[in-house]
Order: sequence, then C-alpha cells, then structure tokens
Amino acid sequence: MSRMRNTGYGAMKLVLILAISSLPVGAGLLVMEYQQAKKLEGIAQDSVQEAIHSVDLALDRIHASALTALPLAGRACEGVRGRLVDQVVKAPHLRSLALTEGSQVYCSSKQTRHMIHSKLEDANQAFGLLLNPPSMPESVLLAYQLRENSQGVIATTYDLILRNELRAFRTGLTIVLEFGDQYIWSDGDSRDAERPSQVEYFKKGVSAKYGYVVKAGYAEGYAAREARQTMRQLLPALSLIGVTTGAIAYWGLFKLRGNRGMYRRPLTAARNA
Repeated sequence: MSRMRNTGYGAMKLVLILAISSLPVGAGLLVMEYQQAKKLEGIAQDSVQEAIHSVDLALDRIHASALTALPLAGRACEGVRGRLVDQVVKAPHLRSLALTEGSQVYCSSKQTRHMIHSKLEDANQAFGLLLNPPSMPESVLLAYQLRENSQGVIATTYDLILRNELRAFRTGLTIVLEFGDQYIWSDGDSRDAERPSQVEYFKKGVSAKYGYVVKAGYAEGYAAREARQTMRQLLPALSLIGVTTGAIAYWGLFKLRGNRGMYRRPLTAARNA
C-alpha cells in the first residue's frame, strides 16, 4: 500500500513538473502566433499604401508626357509626328504617343495607328490595360488618355512599368492592380485561368489620383508555413527555458521542502526528549 502511495505521489510530481515546464513553451508559442498575425496584417496594410504611392509616381511620368504632347493635338499629323517620335525616344517609360480627334486616333509615333481609343472609353477612366493589342499580340500595354474638349493624347507603355513596381515588394505578399475590369500582378494578368490567391490578411486600397484599385493578401497556407518556420527557430530556446523552469520548480517545491522536513524531525525528537 505504501509503495502504491509513493508511486502515485511520484506520478503527481512528474505531471506537475511537466505542466510547469510547458507553461513558458505554450506562452511563447501563443505570443509568437499573435506577433506574426499582427506583423503580416501590418505588412499587408502598409504595402497597399506603399504600392499606391510607387505606382502613382510611375503613372505621373506618363501623365506628364501626355500633358507635354497635348498642345500638338488638333494639328496636322505631317507637322507634328516627328515631335511625337522625339518625345518617345527621350522618355524610356513610353512606348508610343498618339493624337486623337473625337473618337479617332489620327496621328501616332508608331507607323501603325492602333485603335485603342474606344477600349479606353469603355473603361471610363484615364488609365486602362490593353490585353493582346493588335500591334503586340500576346502582350499587355498600359494606356493613358488625356483629353481637352474633342482633342486628346493617348500614351502607352509596357506592362513592365507596373510589374517592376510590384516585384519590389519581396515579402511573400501578392499585390494585384485593377484598372476597371482588368487586373495585373507581378507574374500574371487578366488572361490567366484564375486570379492569384490573396485570402490571408487581405487588404484593399484605391488611388485617389488615378482611380485604380490595389488588393494585397497572402496566398492560402502562407501564414501556417511561416509559423512552422518560426517555430523551428524558437522551439529550442523555448524548450531550454521550459526545462530550466521545471528544474527550478522541482528544486523549490520538493527538494527544499524535503530538506526542511529532515531538519524538523530531529528538532521534534529533541523537544520530546
């Protein structure tokens, strides 16, 4: 009976020490999970604002080029086409400049006049994505339309101007830009079979200047993978803290109490004598 009682007491001590040892490990993992969630959410929110800022700056250059060419709209193409070509040559961010009259392109820096004005009209906004344009099949162009009364300018640039801005965000975050019904991201666009996953810590913003939409989020499973990687890095340190805590608890709860009992017994015997 005494042996069973001692066995049960030893098991209780073991369970108690294990529980005390696991407390710092569990608390550390909970704190890690909370901090990671706040970190990922903060990165997503900040990245939306940073993307709007950086893309706006890129689009500002296109707007400035179109504004420079606007005074040429309405003039005969023979007299101004050379100036359009010169302006495009001096601006690496441009692919072409075209002058419009009403709903028609009548003069372009390119030999072939690509009829893109009607597509931009459908988008009902200044900037629009042109997928598989006739002059560049299997490609994507970004077009900007600037008008003054019935005359205007259309400036086009390659999709790389947007993709390069998005690729600067090397945080595991997927950022998508939407221009009307079309979208583009660092590795794809509206021609893809499906949109990239952004289900975790999803955030959204709108450019007050140009009206395009920025959507940011992590792919499904990203947070879990990050948590496992962080756990592998922290678990040895947390385990060491747990073992140390357990050893201190064992010494404080049982060793010192046992020593005190040993001291009490001789004193009690002396008093009885």
